[in-house]
Amino acid sequence: MSVEVERKFVCNADTLKTLEEIGVCVGRWEFRDQYFDTPEFDLTLRDMWLRKRKACWELKCPTTVNGTDEASGGQSKAAALCSRYREITNLPKIQQRVREVMKDIREDGETEASPSQEDESWLSEMNLVRFADFTTVRQSFTLEEKGVQIDLDQADFGYQVGEIEVLVPDGGDVQSALEKIERMAGKLGLTGDQRVDGKMNVYLQRNYPEHHAKLLREHVL
Repeated sequence: MSVEVERKFVCNADTLKTLEEIGVCVGRWEFRDQYFDTPEFDLTLRDMWLRKRKACWELKCPTTVNGTDEASGGQSKAAALCSRYREITNLPKIQQRVREVMKDIREDGETEASPSQEDESWLSEMNLVRFADFTTVRQSFTLEEKGVQIDLDQADFGYQVGEIEVLVPDGGDVQSALEKIERMAGKLGLTGDQRVDGKMNVYLQRNYPEHHAKLLREHVL
């Protein structure tokens, strides 16, 4: 399990030119993302995001406790511009974590049964349905700054966004990752002090405005 520390940015012509000068393009590919939740959005309203990409499952979970950042102990400018999620990629652990959430929400305990891993029947057993489905074309760059990757994404619903990302082992130095991202943002000339919307944020705005409003009220987005 690792922690993804990420800052999103708007990539204009000047930013792209700088990126091509200081980075190395390592590939361009297309992938499909499908997101799942209960009809009541029990997971996403708790800032938990269950995704299937290229037949691989991932659950992103928040890294904060009682509203306080575990790593930095506060909200510096760099921290405020970045998102931080624990990433669970082991399917049995994903299922276990989802069952724990459902047990906390519902008192009937119906999610206690161990779901099958051989197919996707566990989704229906946990009352999970697909609520988002889109394709992204991604161009990725690596840079001299060790451990930093930059992705330029073009989603099929007409939204383009850049991401500066550092993966940190669970329990690792998130503050160092924030500093790396801040340095890279400076090299790219990113001077804005407002967080840029990610693909899912924009997708929800356009397709599920009521749910998007709930996420805003719960301070998830």
